[in-house]
Amino acid sequence: MIGLSELATEAYVYGYPLVADLEMVDACKHKGFGTLPPTPFNRFAHSTELAGPDAHFVSVNNDTLYSVAQLDLSAGPVRLHVPDTGGAYYVLQFVDAWTNNFAYVGKRATGTVEGEWLIVPPGWSGSEPDDVRGVIDAPTTIVSVIGRNVCDGPHDLARVRELQKGFTLHAGDTPGELPAPDPDVPEQLRFFEQLRVWMADFPPSAPDQEYQDRFQPLGLLEEGRSPFVSAGSDLIRALTEGIAAGRARVETASRTSGSREPGAWLMDPHLFDYNLDHFGVGTLDSSLWRAPDRTASYLWRAVAARVGLWGNHGYEAVYAHTFTDSDNARLTGAHSYTLRFPEPPPVGAFWSLTMYDAPDYYLVDNPLARHSIGDRTPGLVHDDDGALTIVIQKDRPSLPPEAANWLPAPDGEFRPMIRLYMPHDSILQGDYRLPPIERRL
Repeated sequence: MIGLSELATEAYVYGYPLVADLEMVDACKHKGFGTLPPTPFNRFAHSTELAGPDAHFVSVNNDTLYSVAQLDLSAGPVRLHVPDTGGAYYVLQFVDAWTNNFAYVGKRATGTVEGEWLIVPPGWSGSEPDDVRGVIDAPTTIVSVIGRNVCDGPHDLARVRELQKGFTLHAGDTPGELPAPDPDVPEQLRFFEQLRVWMADFPPSAPDQEYQDRFQPLGLLEEGRSPFVSAGSDLIRALTEGIAAGRARVETASRTSGSREPGAWLMDPHLFDYNLDHFGVGTLDSSLWRAPDRTASYLWRAVAARVGLWGNHGYEAVYAHTFTDSDNARLTGAHSYTLRFPEPPPVGAFWSLTMYDAPDYYLVDNPLARHSIGDRTPGLVHDDDGALTIVIQKDRPSLPPEAANWLPAPDGEFRPMIRLYMPHDSILQGDYRLPPIERRL
Protein backbone atom coordinates (compact mmCIF):
# COMPACT_ATOMS: atom_id res chain seq x y z
CA MET A 1 0.00 0.00 0.00
CA ILE A 2 1.34 3.42 -0.94
CA GLY A 3 2.49 5.58 1.96
CA LEU A 4 1.19 9.06 2.70
CA SER A 5 4.43 10.76 1.63
CA GLU A 6 4.42 9.10 -1.79
CA LEU A 7 0.70 9.85 -2.15
CA ALA A 8 1.43 13.49 -1.33
CA THR A 9 4.18 13.48 -3.98
CA GLU A 10 1.71 12.23 -6.57
CA ALA A 11 -0.81 14.85 -5.46
CA TYR A 12 1.79 17.61 -5.86
CA VAL A 13 2.61 16.53 -9.42
CA TYR A 14 -1.07 16.14 -10.27
CA GLY A 15 -2.13 19.44 -8.73
CA TYR A 16 0.84 21.67 -9.56
CA PRO A 17 -0.62 22.90 -12.89
CA LEU A 18 -3.93 23.91 -11.28
CA VAL A 19 -2.20 25.84 -8.50
CA ALA A 20 0.37 27.45 -10.82
CA ASP A 21 -2.35 28.47 -13.26
CA LEU A 22 -4.73 29.99 -10.74
CA GLU A 23 -1.94 31.79 -8.91
CA MET A 24 -1.09 33.44 -12.22
CA VAL A 25 -4.77 34.18 -12.89
CA ASP A 26 -4.96 35.91 -9.52
CA ALA A 27 -1.73 37.80 -10.21
CA CYS A 28 -3.07 39.01 -13.55
CA LYS A 29 -6.15 40.35 -11.80
CA HIS A 30 -4.47 42.02 -8.84
CA LYS A 31 -0.83 42.66 -9.76
CA GLY A 32 -0.46 42.29 -13.50
CA PHE A 33 2.85 41.07 -14.86
CA GLY A 34 5.48 42.72 -17.00
CA THR A 35 3.84 45.46 -19.05
CA LEU A 36 0.35 44.01 -18.50
CA PRO A 37 -1.52 46.03 -15.85
CA PRO A 38 -3.83 44.50 -13.23
CA THR A 39 -7.10 43.79 -15.03
CA PRO A 40 -10.53 42.59 -13.83
CA PHE A 41 -12.10 39.39 -15.05
CA ASN A 42 -13.66 39.45 -18.52
CA ARG A 43 -11.50 42.26 -19.89
CA PHE A 44 -8.37 42.19 -22.03
CA ALA A 45 -5.07 43.51 -20.74
CA HIS A 46 -2.97 44.58 -23.71
CA SER A 47 0.78 44.72 -23.65
CA THR A 48 1.88 47.81 -25.53
CA GLU A 49 5.59 46.95 -25.42
CA LEU A 50 7.47 43.73 -26.12
CA ALA A 51 8.24 41.75 -22.95
CA GLY A 52 11.46 42.52 -21.09
CA PRO A 53 13.31 41.31 -17.98
CA ASP A 54 10.67 42.84 -15.70
CA ALA A 55 8.11 40.34 -17.03
CA HIS A 56 8.62 37.73 -14.32
CA PHE A 57 6.74 35.02 -16.19
CA VAL A 58 8.17 31.62 -17.01
CA SER A 59 9.60 31.59 -20.57
CA VAL A 60 7.65 34.69 -21.66
CA ASN A 61 8.05 35.32 -25.39
CA ASN A 62 9.60 38.38 -27.02
CA ASP A 63 8.07 37.80 -30.47
CA THR A 64 4.56 39.05 -29.94
CA LEU A 65 2.52 41.57 -28.02
CA TYR A 66 0.30 39.81 -25.51
CA SER A 67 -3.40 40.43 -25.14
CA VAL A 68 -4.43 38.44 -22.08
CA ALA A 69 -7.85 38.05 -20.50
CA GLN A 70 -8.92 36.05 -17.47
CA LEU A 71 -12.52 34.98 -17.83
CA ASP A 72 -14.99 34.16 -15.07
CA LEU A 73 -17.94 32.39 -16.69
CA SER A 74 -19.77 31.67 -13.44
CA ALA A 75 -22.30 34.41 -14.28
CA GLY A 76 -22.84 33.19 -17.84
CA PRO A 77 -21.35 33.36 -21.36
CA VAL A 78 -18.87 35.99 -22.53
CA ARG A 79 -18.88 37.37 -26.05
CA LEU A 80 -15.57 37.81 -27.89
CA HIS A 81 -14.88 40.10 -30.86
CA VAL A 82 -11.74 39.74 -32.99
CA PRO A 83 -10.62 42.22 -35.67
CA ASP A 84 -9.42 41.59 -39.21
CA THR A 85 -5.62 41.38 -38.93
CA GLY A 86 -5.07 41.59 -42.67
CA GLY A 87 -3.34 38.24 -42.84
CA ALA A 88 -0.91 38.97 -40.01
CA TYR A 89 -0.25 36.12 -37.59
CA TYR A 90 -2.16 36.06 -34.31
CA VAL A 91 -3.56 33.42 -32.02
CA LEU A 92 -6.01 33.45 -29.14
CA GLN A 93 -5.38 30.36 -27.05
CA PHE A 94 -8.04 29.21 -24.57
CA VAL A 95 -6.75 27.49 -21.44
CA ASP A 96 -8.85 26.03 -18.66
CA ALA A 97 -7.96 26.07 -14.96
CA TRP A 98 -6.06 22.78 -15.31
CA THR A 99 -3.94 24.25 -18.16
CA ASN A 100 -5.72 22.28 -20.89
CA ASN A 101 -5.57 24.08 -24.26
CA PHE A 102 -9.14 23.50 -25.39
CA ALA A 103 -9.66 26.00 -28.25
CA TYR A 104 -7.81 28.31 -30.64
CA VAL A 105 -8.90 31.31 -32.68
CA GLY A 106 -6.35 32.80 -35.08
CA LYS A 107 -4.54 32.57 -38.38
CA ARG A 108 -3.93 28.82 -38.34
CA ALA A 109 -7.22 27.80 -36.76
CA THR A 110 -9.90 30.18 -38.04
CA GLY A 111 -8.21 32.69 -40.35
CA THR A 112 -7.66 36.40 -39.86
CA VAL A 113 -11.08 37.88 -40.71
CA GLU A 114 -13.20 39.86 -38.27
CA GLY A 115 -15.75 37.90 -36.24
CA GLU A 116 -17.62 37.17 -33.01
CA TRP A 117 -17.43 34.09 -30.76
CA LEU A 118 -19.46 33.06 -27.71
CA ILE A 119 -17.54 31.51 -24.80
CA VAL A 120 -19.85 29.47 -22.58
CA PRO A 121 -19.44 27.80 -19.14
CA PRO A 122 -19.69 24.06 -18.42
CA GLY A 123 -23.24 22.76 -18.73
CA TRP A 124 -24.54 25.75 -20.72
CA SER A 125 -27.74 24.91 -22.58
CA GLY A 126 -28.58 28.17 -24.32
CA SER A 127 -29.05 28.82 -28.03
CA GLU A 128 -26.23 29.93 -30.29
CA PRO A 129 -26.77 33.51 -31.53
CA ASP A 130 -27.13 33.89 -35.29
CA ASP A 131 -24.41 36.54 -35.54
CA VAL A 132 -21.49 34.54 -34.05
CA ARG A 133 -19.04 32.36 -35.93
CA GLY A 134 -19.31 29.68 -33.27
CA VAL A 135 -19.52 28.66 -29.62
CA ILE A 136 -16.46 27.88 -27.52
CA ASP A 137 -17.31 25.43 -24.72
CA ALA A 138 -15.16 25.98 -21.62
CA PRO A 139 -14.35 23.00 -19.36
CA THR A 140 -14.06 25.23 -16.25
CA THR A 141 -15.64 28.52 -15.25
CA ILE A 142 -12.20 30.14 -15.08
CA VAL A 143 -10.51 30.47 -18.47
CA SER A 144 -7.31 32.19 -19.56
CA VAL A 145 -7.32 33.68 -23.05
CA ILE A 146 -3.73 34.14 -24.17
CA GLY A 147 -3.53 36.36 -27.23
CA ARG A 148 -0.35 36.80 -29.24
CA ASN A 149 -0.02 39.28 -32.11
CA VAL A 150 3.19 39.04 -34.08
CA CYS A 151 5.35 42.16 -33.73
CA ASP A 152 8.45 42.62 -35.85
CA GLY A 153 10.10 45.05 -33.44
CA PRO A 154 9.71 48.62 -32.15
CA HIS A 155 8.87 49.92 -35.63
CA ASP A 156 5.84 47.57 -35.74
CA LEU A 157 4.34 48.52 -32.38
CA ALA A 158 1.88 51.11 -33.74
CA ARG A 159 0.28 48.59 -36.10
CA VAL A 160 -0.20 46.00 -33.37
CA ARG A 161 -1.49 48.51 -30.83
CA GLU A 162 -4.18 49.56 -33.28
CA LEU A 163 -5.17 45.92 -33.84
CA GLN A 164 -5.41 45.31 -30.10
CA LYS A 165 -8.28 47.80 -29.87
CA GLY A 166 -10.38 45.34 -31.86
CA PHE A 167 -10.00 42.47 -29.38
CA THR A 168 -12.90 43.00 -26.96
CA LEU A 169 -15.04 41.05 -24.51
CA HIS A 170 -18.65 41.63 -23.48
CA ALA A 171 -20.08 40.02 -20.34
CA GLY A 172 -23.22 40.31 -18.24
CA ASP A 173 -23.04 40.25 -14.46
CA THR A 174 -19.88 41.36 -12.69
CA PRO A 175 -17.83 38.34 -11.60
CA GLY A 176 -16.27 37.94 -8.17
CA GLU A 177 -12.96 36.57 -6.88
CA LEU A 178 -11.23 33.24 -6.93
CA PRO A 179 -12.20 30.99 -3.99
CA ALA A 180 -9.85 31.82 -1.13
CA PRO A 181 -7.83 29.21 0.78
CA ASP A 182 -8.33 29.11 4.56
CA PRO A 183 -6.02 31.81 5.98
CA ASP A 184 -5.42 29.80 9.16
CA VAL A 185 -3.60 27.01 7.30
CA PRO A 186 0.17 27.06 8.05
CA GLU A 187 2.26 28.48 5.21
CA GLN A 188 4.11 25.19 4.75
CA LEU A 189 0.80 23.55 3.77
CA ARG A 190 -0.54 26.41 1.67
CA PHE A 191 0.00 24.56 -1.62
CA PHE A 192 -2.23 21.68 -0.58
CA GLU A 193 -4.84 24.03 0.84
CA GLN A 194 -4.97 25.87 -2.49
CA LEU A 195 -5.24 22.53 -4.26
CA ARG A 196 -8.05 21.37 -1.95
CA VAL A 197 -10.14 24.50 -2.46
CA TRP A 198 -9.56 24.86 -6.19
CA MET A 199 -10.10 21.16 -7.01
CA ALA A 200 -13.56 21.50 -5.46
CA ASP A 201 -14.49 24.66 -7.36
CA PHE A 202 -12.97 23.72 -10.70
CA PRO A 203 -13.56 19.99 -11.10
CA PRO A 204 -11.66 18.19 -13.86
CA SER A 205 -13.01 15.69 -16.37
CA ALA A 206 -14.62 12.51 -15.04
CA PRO A 207 -11.54 10.30 -15.60
CA ASP A 208 -9.31 12.81 -13.80
CA GLN A 209 -11.87 13.09 -11.03
CA GLU A 210 -11.66 9.34 -10.55
CA TYR A 211 -7.87 9.55 -10.27
CA GLN A 212 -7.87 12.40 -7.76
CA ASP A 213 -10.22 10.47 -5.47
CA ARG A 214 -7.09 8.55 -4.38
CA PHE A 215 -5.99 11.67 -2.47
CA GLN A 216 -8.78 11.37 0.11
CA PRO A 217 -6.36 10.20 2.89
CA LEU A 218 -4.50 13.51 2.49
CA GLY A 219 -7.60 15.58 3.28
CA LEU A 220 -7.74 17.02 -0.23
CA LEU A 221 -11.35 16.02 -0.74
CA GLU A 222 -12.64 17.54 2.50
CA GLU A 223 -15.22 20.33 2.21
CA GLY A 224 -15.79 23.28 4.50
CA ARG A 225 -13.28 23.95 7.26
CA SER A 226 -9.79 23.03 6.16
CA PRO A 227 -8.39 19.81 7.67
CA PHE A 228 -4.92 21.35 7.47
CA VAL A 229 -5.63 23.90 10.21
CA SER A 230 -5.30 21.22 12.89
CA ALA A 231 -3.46 18.50 10.96
CA GLY A 232 -1.56 15.90 12.97
CA SER A 233 2.22 15.59 12.88
CA ASP A 234 2.18 12.50 10.62
CA LEU A 235 0.06 14.24 7.99
CA ILE A 236 2.11 17.45 8.19
CA ARG A 237 5.30 15.46 7.69
CA ALA A 238 3.85 13.53 4.75
CA LEU A 239 2.59 16.68 3.06
CA THR A 240 5.84 18.63 3.48
CA GLU A 241 7.86 15.66 2.25
CA GLY A 242 5.46 15.33 -0.67
CA ILE A 243 5.96 18.95 -1.69
CA ALA A 244 9.74 18.57 -1.66
CA ALA A 245 9.73 15.25 -3.50
CA GLY A 246 7.09 16.38 -5.98
CA ARG A 247 8.99 19.56 -6.78
CA ALA A 248 12.17 17.53 -7.31
CA ARG A 249 10.33 15.11 -9.59
CA VAL A 250 9.03 17.94 -11.76
CA GLU A 251 12.44 19.66 -11.91
CA THR A 252 14.17 16.42 -12.88
CA ALA A 253 11.64 15.71 -15.60
CA SER A 254 12.01 19.28 -16.87
CA ARG A 255 15.69 18.61 -17.58
CA THR A 256 15.36 15.12 -19.03
CA SER A 257 15.85 14.60 -22.75
CA GLY A 258 14.62 11.65 -24.74
CA SER A 259 17.88 11.87 -26.73
CA ARG A 260 21.35 11.04 -25.42
CA GLU A 261 23.09 12.96 -28.18
CA PRO A 262 25.27 15.71 -26.66
CA GLY A 263 23.83 19.17 -27.13
CA ALA A 264 20.48 17.91 -28.40
CA TRP A 265 17.65 20.39 -28.06
CA LEU A 266 14.70 19.28 -25.97
CA MET A 267 11.97 19.65 -28.57
CA ASP A 268 8.76 17.88 -27.79
CA PRO A 269 5.87 18.89 -30.07
CA HIS A 270 3.68 16.71 -27.88
CA LEU A 271 4.44 18.23 -24.47
CA PHE A 272 0.97 19.81 -24.35
CA ASP A 273 -0.91 16.68 -25.46
CA TYR A 274 -2.15 15.98 -21.93
CA ASN A 275 -5.58 17.38 -22.82
CA LEU A 276 -7.51 14.18 -23.47
CA ASP A 277 -11.08 15.35 -22.97
CA HIS A 278 -11.80 18.82 -24.37
CA PHE A 279 -11.45 19.54 -28.10
CA GLY A 280 -13.06 22.76 -29.23
CA VAL A 281 -12.64 25.28 -32.03
CA GLY A 282 -9.20 25.13 -33.64
CA THR A 283 -7.94 22.00 -31.84
CA LEU A 284 -7.01 18.75 -33.55
CA ASP A 285 -9.00 15.85 -32.10
CA SER A 286 -6.67 13.08 -33.21
CA SER A 287 -4.76 10.24 -31.61
CA LEU A 288 -1.61 11.98 -32.86
CA TRP A 289 -2.26 14.77 -30.37
CA ARG A 290 -3.41 12.74 -27.36
CA ALA A 291 -1.06 11.45 -24.68
CA PRO A 292 -1.22 7.63 -24.76
CA ASP A 293 -1.16 7.23 -20.96
CA ARG A 294 -3.42 9.44 -18.85
CA THR A 295 -1.62 8.83 -15.56
CA ALA A 296 1.81 9.46 -17.09
CA SER A 297 0.50 12.64 -18.68
CA TYR A 298 0.08 14.27 -15.25
CA LEU A 299 3.86 14.63 -15.02
CA TRP A 300 4.02 16.02 -18.58
CA ARG A 301 1.37 18.55 -17.61
CA ALA A 302 3.35 19.62 -14.54
CA VAL A 303 6.54 19.98 -16.59
CA ALA A 304 4.69 22.07 -19.18
CA ALA A 305 3.36 24.37 -16.45
CA ARG A 306 6.84 24.64 -14.93
CA VAL A 307 8.86 25.41 -18.06
CA GLY A 308 6.23 26.98 -20.33
CA LEU A 309 2.95 27.87 -18.65
CA TRP A 310 0.26 28.59 -21.27
CA GLY A 311 2.30 27.14 -24.12
CA ASN A 312 0.58 26.07 -27.33
CA HIS A 313 0.01 22.65 -28.85
CA GLY A 314 2.82 21.65 -31.19
CA TYR A 315 0.72 22.19 -34.30
CA GLU A 316 0.41 25.89 -33.35
CA ALA A 317 3.97 26.42 -32.15
CA VAL A 318 6.86 24.19 -31.16
CA TYR A 319 9.23 25.12 -28.34
CA ALA A 320 12.77 23.76 -28.10
CA HIS A 321 15.21 24.46 -25.27
CA THR A 322 18.60 23.28 -24.12
CA PHE A 323 20.85 23.53 -21.10
CA THR A 324 24.02 22.19 -22.73
CA ASP A 325 26.43 22.70 -25.62
CA SER A 326 27.62 20.13 -28.17
CA ASP A 327 30.03 18.69 -25.58
CA ASN A 328 27.16 18.25 -23.12
CA ALA A 329 28.59 20.96 -20.85
CA ARG A 330 26.24 23.36 -19.10
CA LEU A 331 25.67 26.67 -20.88
CA THR A 332 27.08 29.59 -18.91
CA GLY A 333 27.96 33.23 -19.46
CA ALA A 334 31.58 32.39 -18.66
CA HIS A 335 31.98 31.09 -22.24
CA SER A 336 31.20 32.18 -25.80
CA TYR A 337 29.10 30.08 -28.18
CA THR A 338 27.79 29.96 -31.73
CA LEU A 339 24.59 28.50 -33.18
CA ARG A 340 24.76 28.03 -36.95
CA PHE A 341 21.68 27.46 -39.12
CA PRO A 342 22.71 26.14 -42.57
CA GLU A 343 19.09 26.74 -43.61
CA PRO A 344 16.19 28.51 -41.87
CA PRO A 345 13.95 26.31 -39.72
CA PRO A 346 10.92 25.16 -41.78
CA VAL A 347 7.94 27.15 -40.48
CA GLY A 348 4.76 28.63 -41.90
CA ALA A 349 4.89 31.80 -39.81
CA PHE A 350 8.23 32.70 -38.16
CA TRP A 351 10.94 31.48 -35.76
CA SER A 352 13.03 32.99 -32.97
CA LEU A 353 15.76 32.20 -30.43
CA THR A 354 15.17 33.71 -26.97
CA MET A 355 17.55 33.91 -24.02
CA TYR A 356 16.45 32.98 -20.49
CA ASP A 357 18.37 32.75 -17.26
CA ALA A 358 18.35 29.62 -15.09
CA PRO A 359 16.72 28.40 -12.95
CA ASP A 360 13.95 31.03 -13.15
CA TYR A 361 13.62 31.08 -16.97
CA TYR A 362 13.22 34.86 -17.08
CA LEU A 363 14.40 37.17 -19.85
CA VAL A 364 17.93 38.48 -19.42
CA ASP A 365 18.75 42.17 -18.93
CA ASN A 366 21.45 43.43 -21.30
CA PRO A 367 22.75 46.75 -22.69
CA LEU A 368 21.46 46.01 -26.19
CA ALA A 369 17.92 45.32 -24.87
CA ARG A 370 17.89 42.34 -27.22
CA HIS A 371 16.15 39.31 -25.73
CA SER A 372 15.54 37.30 -28.87
CA ILE A 373 16.85 36.97 -32.39
CA GLY A 374 15.28 35.34 -35.44
CA ASP A 375 14.06 35.63 -39.00
CA ARG A 376 12.49 39.06 -38.39
CA THR A 377 15.55 40.63 -36.69
CA PRO A 378 16.82 43.51 -38.86
CA GLY A 379 20.47 43.76 -39.85
CA LEU A 380 21.49 40.12 -39.48
CA VAL A 381 24.63 39.15 -41.40
CA HIS A 382 24.64 35.81 -43.23
CA ASP A 383 27.68 33.72 -44.05
CA ASP A 384 28.97 33.50 -47.62
CA ASP A 385 27.11 30.22 -48.10
CA GLY A 386 23.85 31.75 -46.87
CA ALA A 387 23.95 30.20 -43.41
CA LEU A 388 23.13 32.23 -40.32
CA THR A 389 25.57 32.07 -37.38
CA ILE A 390 24.27 33.47 -34.10
CA VAL A 391 26.83 34.47 -31.46
CA ILE A 392 25.80 33.78 -27.85
CA GLN A 393 27.90 35.35 -25.10
CA LYS A 394 27.81 37.85 -22.26
CA ASP A 395 29.87 40.68 -23.77
CA ARG A 396 29.34 42.44 -27.08
CA PRO A 397 31.52 40.93 -29.85
CA SER A 398 34.20 43.21 -31.27
CA LEU A 399 33.70 42.22 -34.92
CA PRO A 400 30.72 44.05 -36.56
CA PRO A 401 29.21 40.94 -38.26
CA GLU A 402 29.27 39.06 -34.95
CA ALA A 403 27.83 42.05 -33.09
CA ALA A 404 24.96 42.14 -35.60
CA ASN A 405 24.18 38.48 -34.83
CA TRP A 406 24.74 38.70 -31.06
CA LEU A 407 22.27 37.28 -28.53
CA PRO A 408 23.39 38.49 -25.08
CA ALA A 409 23.78 35.92 -22.29
CA PRO A 410 23.76 36.41 -18.49
CA ASP A 411 26.68 35.92 -16.08
CA GLY A 412 25.60 32.51 -14.87
CA GLU A 413 23.85 29.50 -16.35
CA PHE A 414 21.20 30.05 -18.99
CA ARG A 415 18.60 28.20 -21.05
CA PRO A 416 17.87 29.45 -24.58
CA MET A 417 14.60 28.56 -26.30
CA ILE A 418 13.75 28.31 -29.99
CA ARG A 419 10.14 28.96 -31.01
CA LEU A 420 8.81 27.65 -34.30
CA TYR A 421 5.43 29.16 -35.19
CA MET A 422 3.15 27.10 -37.45
CA PRO A 423 5.84 24.43 -37.87
CA HIS A 424 6.04 22.28 -40.98
CA ASP A 425 5.51 18.52 -40.84
CA SER A 426 9.25 17.87 -40.93
CA ILE A 427 9.45 19.43 -37.45
CA LEU A 428 6.36 17.72 -36.08
CA GLN A 429 7.44 14.32 -37.38
CA GLY A 430 10.99 14.66 -36.06
CA ASP A 431 12.74 14.72 -39.44
CA TYR A 432 14.17 18.21 -38.90
CA ARG A 433 16.99 18.50 -36.34
CA LEU A 434 18.01 21.77 -34.75
CA PRO A 435 21.80 22.32 -34.78
CA PRO A 436 23.62 22.15 -31.42
CA ILE A 437 25.18 25.14 -29.70
CA GLU A 438 28.98 25.07 -30.12
CA ARG A 439 31.38 26.44 -27.52
CA ARG A 440 34.05 28.71 -28.99
CA LEU A 441 37.68 28.04 -28.03
